[in-house]
Amino acid sequence: MNSLTVALVQHPCDGSREKNIAASLAGIRKGAALGAKLVVLPELHTGHYFPQNEETAHFDLAEPIPGPSTELFSAVARECGVVLVTSLFERRAAGLYHNSSVVFEKDGGVAGVYRKMHIPDDPAFYEKFYFTPGDLGFNPIQTSVGRLGVLVCWDQWFPEAARLMALAGAELLIYPTAIGWDPRDDVDEQERQLDAWVTVQRGHAVANALPVIAVNRVGLEADPAEIGPGIRFWGNSFVAGCQGEFLAQAGREREELLLVELDLRRGEAVRRVWPFLRDRRIDAYGDLLRRYRE
Repeated sequence: MNSLTVALVQHPCDGSREKNIAASLAGIRKGAALGAKLVVLPELHTGHYFPQNEETAHFDLAEPIPGPSTELFSAVARECGVVLVTSLFERRAAGLYHNSSVVFEKDGGVAGVYRKMHIPDDPAFYEKFYFTPGDLGFNPIQTSVGRLGVLVCWDQWFPEAARLMALAGAELLIYPTAIGWDPRDDVDEQERQLDAWVTVQRGHAVANALPVIAVNRVGLEADPAEIGPGIRFWGNSFVAGCQGEFLAQAGREREELLLVELDLRRGEAVRRVWPFLRDRRIDAYGDLLRRYRE
């Protein structure tokens, strides 16, 4: 396969699971109707972004794999004949929960699961209270459209995660995401944050000669505890090519479907002239396994 059409479904989320799922399903079906063979949804797309506070009742939102969400999205992947990247709050056992991405093959079967490895703990992003760090490693998921290097949100800030996926043969880097601004930040700070988010991921594309797909949610979501100002998710879902070039980018205010055709031969061509993997000094990187060099 020399090319792949990908659909990115950027949509808002609120407290209505039914409404959120309807938005996801509409995006999947529209993308498939327009020729997409791979569809990617945002992080935790079936619900409100609940980690804005720490509340044990929110654990009731978690579900097993297999479970209600996997059953539903398996069916739509099969209906539309697409490879589908989804996201959910996984209940693995009592007291053991993950932020997980489930990838479905076009026949509806589960191609693989990725559990978010890097877990943030920042104001309004109290994910360490809810999510156990992933234990499945950085392993691409084999599908009929290629080997997908699926990572999740906070993982996107770590070059090590992208590199390990590339070293394991990933052909695409995919980041379901839920990231936004504190509405109290001034415009300059907001723009710095957004630019950093885009830039670091374009850097992963360049350093690994792989396309990067980042899919964010959009819109203001209130703090469930009504203490903080909420989060305004900044959208800006995008696809970068193997040299970091923008292939498509959504806006920051509304629901959008991005459709992009990827040339799957480009990575090989770029690596032949920018052979970063060849020139890595693997004999000199041992200190990367240390927390810090004193």
